[in-house]
Amino acid sequence: MSINKRSYQLLGLLVIVWGSSFLLIDRALLFFTPEQVVGYRLVIGAITMFAIALYYGKSFPRTITPWLHFIVYAVIGNILPYLLIATGQLTITSGMAGLLMAFMPLVTLVLAHIFLPNDKLTRFKILGFIIGISGVLFILGPSINNGNNTLFGILLVLGAACAYAINTIIASRLPSYDPLVSSASVLLVASLLSFFIWPNIFFINFSNIPFISGVSILLLGALPTGIAAFLYFIIINTAGATFLSNINYLIPVVAFFLGALLLGEDILWQNILALLLIISGIFISRKNT
Repeated sequence: MSINKRSYQLLGLLVIVWGSSFLLIDRALLFFTPEQVVGYRLVIGAITMFAIALYYGKSFPRTITPWLHFIVYAVIGNILPYLLIATGQLTITSGMAGLLMAFMPLVTLVLAHIFLPNDKLTRFKILGFIIGISGVLFILGPSINNGNNTLFGILLVLGAACAYAINTIIASRLPSYDPLVSSASVLLVASLLSFFIWPNIFFINFSNIPFISGVSILLLGALPTGIAAFLYFIIINTAGATFLSNINYLIPVVAFFLGALLLGEDILWQNILALLLIISGIFISRKNT
């Protein structure tokens, strides 16, 4: 593993791409339903990733077991959290959604202690979790009272964070695959499943789609859903998983301030304090005993 200037450039690009997803979802929801947002981003992401995988000459599994694993990843790591986030963003701001997703690594700490024998809680992990969860609790009251966010929407996005955490634990227990192949395969499975779950989502009048919503759904599928997986693949293979984990500190910040700068969403001092508490919790939890 080698961390150099290019590693930081790729990490910064990945943070911006993933951090922008909440902004793009917000604009896509001006026209599309949450189910349509999920379906279209998965289809566009699958096409993008398959094109990249084929360009690099990757071959795909020919046995049933890997595809069964990909189905699990598709449901828990894609369809479920994507739907919860999109539905939640109907009643909360994009910045709030991005901020709440910082809860994911904290949930992962607890689940890892229960399900991964070699990843037990330490005093720093426990302290980090307490600080981080206090930041989430600090959000609920003031954020709801400002009229831009609802408790239901917040809980949905927190549910998505939990789904991502569960998916991380499952990925740690199941066999590993080539990241580029697995990313393309999971997105393919997820897009097919979304079609069977919501068969009517692809039957819309494309001429009525507002420009901003159309561009947003295209970018959402190609970038945070597709290209981001490719960047993830490059970074984890060149700089390592520990270096990649720095995104947990940065993505909520990018998402929060993109919403404020581009959509005029309110920045409350309570939100800033909550963001600092959550990120501090993540940082402390990563310290060694």
